[in-house]
Amino acid sequence: MREYLQFYVDGQWVDPVDRQTVDVENPATEEVAGRISLGSAADVDRAVIAARRAFGTWSVTAREERLEVLNAILAEYQARADDLAEAVTEEMGAPAGLAAGPQVGLGLGHLTTAIDSLTTFPFTEDRGGLTIVKEPIGVCGLITPWNWPLNQISVKVFPALATGCTAILKPSEVAPFSAQVFAEILHAAGVPAGVFNMIQGDGPGVGIPLSSHPGIDMVSFTGSTRAGIEVARHAAPTVKRVAQELGGKSPNVVLDDDAFTDGVTSGVVTMMGNSGQTCSAPSRMLVPNARMAEAKEVAAAAAAGITVGDPHGGFDLGPVVSGTQFEKIQSLIRKGIEEGATLVAGGTGRPDGLETGHYVKPTVFADVTPDMTIAREEIFGPVLVILGYDDLDHAIAIANDTDYGLAGYVSGEDIDTARSVAGRIRAGWVAINGGFDFRSAFGGYKQSGNGREWGDIGFHEYLETKSIMTPAG
Repeated sequence: MREYLQFYVDGQWVDPVDRQTVDVENPATEEVAGRISLGSAADVDRAVIAARRAFGTWSVTAREERLEVLNAILAEYQARADDLAEAVTEEMGAPAGLAAGPQVGLGLGHLTTAIDSLTTFPFTEDRGGLTIVKEPIGVCGLITPWNWPLNQISVKVFPALATGCTAILKPSEVAPFSAQVFAEILHAAGVPAGVFNMIQGDGPGVGIPLSSHPGIDMVSFTGSTRAGIEVARHAAPTVKRVAQELGGKSPNVVLDDDAFTDGVTSGVVTMMGNSGQTCSAPSRMLVPNARMAEAKEVAAAAAAGITVGDPHGGFDLGPVVSGTQFEKIQSLIRKGIEEGATLVAGGTGRPDGLETGHYVKPTVFADVTPDMTIAREEIFGPVLVILGYDDLDHAIAIANDTDYGLAGYVSGEDIDTARSVAGRIRAGWVAINGGFDFRSAFGGYKQSGNGREWGDIGFHEYLETKSIMTPAG
């Protein structure tokens, strides 16, 4: 059993100011897998002192010095890849292949992208007698979720360090093991004391003190819209910058063409990945009303081919992260049935043969209308809803009929039409036929948040802009 009872502050592993602990469950077995300490405002104070002191020197380091540190982290990250994958599987039930592949690989991809971006990033721009300077914003509080832990840690920590900021990370207390290994990696890489700090804990104990602390210059938060509102509310009195990547209910517009079957199939598979626990998941599939019956058959067959079981057993899906999450998903599946949606795959309860673990059946609803609860609320589980449209104008109206705007998807063989549809979806990140790029700007419109992460565009969240003017002549 893992025991991670110390925090990483000022280049050292230190005991909490006040010792409180919480058990961490393995969602595949429902047994205790480890124990962590819960931080407090006093621990945040200590980390802020270290980070502010380190900022004085780290903020004025040369680009080459920061590249040297990031490349040292890269070597250590690659050396500990297996340890990271094992931690992710144990803490959140991700299948071993998913953990070793996308879960660890996304963190690695964001690290190499940060290195590439830093190599050429323009921190100054000369405009005659005017110089525009991009300077590190200061000490950053980074609050990350449990569903893609290494991805979310990486898209915050690496841009912060690359731009000359110092950081205090609060990972999710639900999935804290991979963050602990991550902190060990940065320590082994020789990150200077105080540049990176980590305090385990929950929202009330650590998240609120980070958000409200006058010694923290910006907060970057990924999580639910409800929690994001609380972060912004606590940050407001100190007028610090707040970057938020929040919830989503992303549309997937399947065009009416010869690629329809492939579009529906890939939409189901993509939605179910990571047990549906992805904020940008294509959770609302939009198909022509004239092809709804066909969509039902294709989606049902695709869902039937998705296997669920032991994360070490070679199955496609593992459990969802907790009993609380399981019950929320079950409640929304029941709501979909009550409100009259057609259940074409899955349903309530665990898959057959799985009596232990928070396993959910891959579930598909069709004949869903935009007013139904399952069409509006973020379910955060392996549940897809299919809605019908009459024409593309109708499809776009349905796609944008949501409080969210994190992501969108379009599939079809006519790329020009797909690009036209993508351009009209009110979301910050739109993928056509599975397109993906680490250099893209990831973030949302409306209640999906503000600010952007990934690539060189993500650097700007951690930078202030200064104008330096000299007299003409």
